[in-house]
Amino acid sequence: MTDAFVPGTVEVDRDKLILDHIPLLQHIVGRMSFDSPGRIQRDDLFGWGMRGLIEAADAFEPARGLQFSTFAYPRIRGAILDELRALDFLPRGRRDRLREVERTVAELEQRHGTPPTPEELAKHLDTTTEEIDEVLHSARVACWASLEGGPSEEFGALVSDPRSEDPVGSAEWKEMKALLVRAMGDLPEPEKTVITLYYAEELLLKEIGEILGVTESRVSQIHSRALYRLNRELKKAHPVA
Repeated sequence: MTDAFVPGTVEVDRDKLILDHIPLLQHIVGRMSFDSPGRIQRDDLFGWGMRGLIEAADAFEPARGLQFSTFAYPRIRGAILDELRALDFLPRGRRDRLREVERTVAELEQRHGTPPTPEELAKHLDTTTEEIDEVLHSARVACWASLEGGPSEEFGALVSDPRSEDPVGSAEWKEMKALLVRAMGDLPEPEKTVITLYYAEELLLKEIGEILGVTESRVSQIHSRALYRLNRELKKAHPVA
């Protein structure tokens, strides 16, 4: 992807910036998905992100030395998340189910000293692993959008991306990265495939779905389940006193 900024120049063709970075917008939309059938479509995400791209082009100051893609990325994603917050898109039934699953996770963790596996959750709640996948994904999206009434900090941590920047190269972070690598190696298929293709290969959800022969929505649910499992392993290795 080519940025319009050239060192030493000040003037920028706004319309060209927007047109040249539509692939960036498509990439961001293709890496985001929301478990809300019939309520949020890809075109909605694209439209919201386009507003963020246009605002970024209007505000961009090339003299600051930033590449436009770096400047625009958080604004595109932020515009999409702002709309999700305004929509409060989780249906009441799904929100209630999320609360039930969250209570069950806390109860079983207190009883056994570690969060339950997705399979244990399904068995305890007398439901399917597919429904647990849907709820975990809803919780992850609610964390993304910082929805009021979303999951608690503890449950949210179990469905969030465990990666973070390494500001000081600390021994603790190096240990956590080593734990992540081991935990990823122990993931069942197709969770391991989804995590590898999403993070290592940076494929879009649609592309991963085509490889696995499933829908984008199902890829997102598998991704959320894998993140839950990875965070569960990290929590087992570093229990809170």
